[in-house]
Amino acid sequence: MEWNAEIKNRIQARQADKETTLAPYACRSSTATRFRADRDDIRPNFSHDADRIIHSYCYSRYIDKTQVFYLVENDHITHRVLHVQLVSKIARTIGRYLNLNEDLIEAISLGHDVGHTPFGHDGERILSAFLESQRAGIFEHNVQSFRLFHELEKRGEGLNLTAQVLDGIICHNGEILKNNYGCDRAKTPEKLLDEYHSSLKGELKSKAMVPMTLEGCVMRISDVIAYIGRDIEDAITLKLVERESIPHEITEILGNTNSSIVNTLITDLVNNSFDKETLSFSPDIFNALDALKNWNYKNIYLNPKKSSQDAKIKMMFQTVLEECLEELESGKSRTGIIHWRDSLGENYRACPKLRIVADYVAGMTDDFLMNTYKEIVIPKSFGINFSSQQ
Repeated sequence: MEWNAEIKNRIQARQADKETTLAPYACRSSTATRFRADRDDIRPNFSHDADRIIHSYCYSRYIDKTQVFYLVENDHITHRVLHVQLVSKIARTIGRYLNLNEDLIEAISLGHDVGHTPFGHDGERILSAFLESQRAGIFEHNVQSFRLFHELEKRGEGLNLTAQVLDGIICHNGEILKNNYGCDRAKTPEKLLDEYHSSLKGELKSKAMVPMTLEGCVMRISDVIAYIGRDIEDAITLKLVERESIPHEITEILGNTNSSIVNTLITDLVNNSFDKETLSFSPDIFNALDALKNWNYKNIYLNPKKSSQDAKIKMMFQTVLEECLEELESGKSRTGIIHWRDSLGENYRACPKLRIVADYVAGMTDDFLMNTYKEIVIPKSFGINFSSQQ
């Protein structure tokens, strides 16, 4: 179905008018850059990217990927699919108040965590250690998110997302907290690709990356705002911590519920960043947020109850990783890795085997990894009724 030419022109004119009302330092969709030519589309570039992201295979796998708490049978505990929606909502709210490009913020937010392994950050550390032990680079989920969208999706063609969206995705890191977020407006798509390749080798870590847009900075801090209080609520539900155990000097500043924490952080960030080219909190709020993040690590993320199954999970990962590598070398596949590799095209077959293994296992959901492990280690029935042979 073709657009009516007059209607199309009027829609595009309205979209262009809206972009003129954005803050002077906002990133406009009309300035978006893609790495290869793309078909003409009435949608603004970043809105188009958001659509491509939510229709991708890797986005659909959010549904069964751990956020923080795994092996938990409680549908109210946050999974990765809910986390990215919370990040998107918080980031778009901040972007709206600061008059930034909400389409760009949404696309970065929705795509930022597709590179996460099964079993969250614990799985990420195991997978990176596997690569490092064989001098095959490192694994970081933000870099893997870039890799999926730029190289692996669409059967090895990539989705041809804009450089600005890919940059926001690779530069996000919710583990890093600082009180001044600025962007590198001079960064080129070529420099972005250099950062990506250096990151795979471990020569450049996430904490050294600076987004090329302020929208990328908004999403980066929104990642922290989205999980810091939500993880506390989940931990209380699972009886890992009690609300009253959060230090009073923190709660009197930020509040002691997810709702109050999110509201306080958004309000303070906007108050201190309004009509500025950088993002920052007030000193008291930042110090309280930093203290809460450290408290979460000690009492939630490193809680012995949460890590009670870590040794088994590590063994499961190691078994599947080694089996996948052996199958690539032998050509005999039980895990499906050879079929998956071949589906990505001839160019992908030339990738180092260890990186192919990392790509495949990182793309698994929690359940798929566990089922693959069972397939490898649990004996199979011979399918023979011995009583009938007598």
